[in-house]
Amino acid sequence: MGAAPSAQATARSRLTKEQLEQFRKQLLNLRDRIVDEINFLAGDNLNHSQREASGDLSNYGIHMADQGTDNFDREFALSLVSNEQEILYEIDEALNRIEQGTYGICEMTGRPIENERLKVLPYARYCREAQEQLEKKRKRFRPFAASGIPGGMASGAPEL
Repeated sequence: MGAAPSAQATARSRLTKEQLEQFRKQLLNLRDRIVDEINFLAGDNLNHSQREASGDLSNYGIHMADQGTDNFDREFALSLVSNEQEILYEIDEALNRIEQGTYGICEMTGRPIENERLKVLPYARYCREAQEQLEKKRKRFRPFAASGIPGGMASGAPEL
């Protein structure tokens, strides 16, 4: 999914030093916030059992429904941490692109990424058009598409 070598090798950032510094600060602030969120989620939700969280340290067993809720909360927190780690990786890659002089250049087309897009998503790798192409090619998970479950695609129900 990377850019063609010629597009990436010849494209240089068209942003000014001041703009690059502003984006660098924005990325570093976002990075700090994401690290704090990961630490909170990991520390608060993943390191405590439901019994510890409730303050109940007696020897009585925990009801199965409470265990299910606790497991769900942990899985949800793990999912959030995973997503935050992916964003953290993208932020670090964007900071590397600033250092390399390729920040703000689409990795697929070699064209400049729109300033409005960078302001909203400062770690963007692709311009809007390239991102749209990537999203159109990406297969979506459809759990009932090939099954015989009523309402699934096999039953002739219209696609949503």
